Amino acid sequence: MNTATAKSTLGQPTPAAIAFFLLIVFLTLGITWWAARRTRSVQEFYAAGRSISAFQNGLALAGDYMSAASFLGIAGMVALKGFDGMIYAIGWLVGWPALMFLVAEPLRNLGKYTFADVVAFRLQQTPVRIAAALGGILTILFYTIAQMVGSGALIHLMFGVPYEVAEVAVGVIMLAYVLFGGMLATTWVQIVKALLLLFGVTVMVILVLARFSFNPIELYAAVANQYGQAALEPGGLVSNPLDAISLGLALMFGLLGLPHILMRFYTVPDARAARLSVLYASGFIGYFYLIIPIVGFGAAALIGRNVIAGIDKGGNMAAPLLAEFLGGTPFLGFIAAVAFATILAVVAGLTLAGASAFSHDIYVHIIKRGQASEHEQMRVGRIATLIFGSLAVLLGMVFKGQNVAFMVGLAFAIAASANFPALLLSILWKRFTTLGAVGAILTGAFLSVGLIVLSPTIWEDILKNPAGSAFFPLKNPALVSMSAAFLVGILLSLWKREPQAEEKYESEKLRVYLGIGAE
Repeated sequence: MNTATAKSTLGQPTPAAIAFFLLIVFLTLGITWWAARRTRSVQEFYAAGRSISAFQNGLALAGDYMSAASFLGIAGMVALKGFDGMIYAIGWLVGWPALMFLVAEPLRNLGKYTFADVVAFRLQQTPVRIAAALGGILTILFYTIAQMVGSGALIHLMFGVPYEVAEVAVGVIMLAYVLFGGMLATTWVQIVKALLLLFGVTVMVILVLARFSFNPIELYAAVANQYGQAALEPGGLVSNPLDAISLGLALMFGLLGLPHILMRFYTVPDARAARLSVLYASGFIGYFYLIIPIVGFGAAALIGRNVIAGIDKGGNMAAPLLAEFLGGTPFLGFIAAVAFATILAVVAGLTLAGASAFSHDIYVHIIKRGQASEHEQMRVGRIATLIFGSLAVLLGMVFKGQNVAFMVGLAFAIAASANFPALLLSILWKRFTTLGAVGAILTGAFLSVGLIVLSPTIWEDILKNPAGSAFFPLKNPALVSMSAAFLVGILLSLWKREPQAEEKYESEKLRVYLGIGAE
């Protein structure tokens, strides 16, 4: 099978690309205008008035989760690294059953707007909310980096505009969604984007398989012929078994600590709808991750690794290049516009989660001691949104050129270390204390970030230190940092009991399992 030549219209604006981009932008801004007329209260701003159905929330969850890392990153990683790129697809999928059975129902029944509501339910509010907000914000910032890097690379290569200008453009449009439409606009943008992405990737897979007589074995044979059997075997990306375990733990359990995903369970009317929405989301996401590796292998076979890496060293443009090869510039325009909508929707959800962590957990509960008016909460939420949006743009510029799936893997490590242990222990363990919660969150947050900086990922690849000079050998720290967070949380809770928290555990169980008192 002959690979494509390096000739591509990427970087040159085409009528099809411009038309699809404008269509997506106007469609999503239209949704925002519609939602803005219905967003008047704090509950509507952060939780869409708890009016989203289970099916709608399932699609929105899928839209939130199928990010630039899932689409551009996994396709690029499979194209350049082969079989091991599929680790991300599998890891990101297997966390969903755990989310449905362990977290969805307690989260909906105990919380109001953020996952800190759950951790702090029977513990001391101030220290737990400060720590939880810190863990949540760190996770959100790392996750946002990946989306902004993907958006900058996409628009830069589609239209030839400078990367930095592309970052600012994405930031401005995303802020319009959140500032004016809140969670209602974000939800419907995610639903539209999920449908477009599922449709676009399905068409790509059909076109790829059509080139190989609709026989995946022929596709894999073509990859093996060009790059050797090693392209279809483990070891191309993760050769160290400890690295593989650590990455797997991060991808699986990080989902249960992602603030923008957990926040979606407050948009449905009750716990049953929360569980059902995870079921629907698992179906959509499972289908997507099942077929996205075919896009990556198709790009490797039909485009060629040298061409893909030559245009973007992280491989993030593999899917758009394949779309152009299969369907010409019109299909490239459509896929690029869908990828753009993907990024906008996810960054909007992340920004809203970050803003809620600051305004709801820090400002309302700590600074104002729960005595803040609706107008005041909305004002602070929008100021926090502006701050997070600006920070997202700056971080996207700093981390230019990184593979977006890899960057999200690091965000999952922070979520699995800082947020997941405290969330799980607060729901399941009667002896869990305020000191244990704060210790678990801070240990997980600072240890995971610190080890990421000292790992080859940052120390060598970003800071350009000599190869082999990294202080921490693993590329993903979850194995160490998540284990340490659990250990610290358990030991501190055993060291000093908190009778008041233990007494409240019984009433918490009633609310968790029966929904009595849930908002």
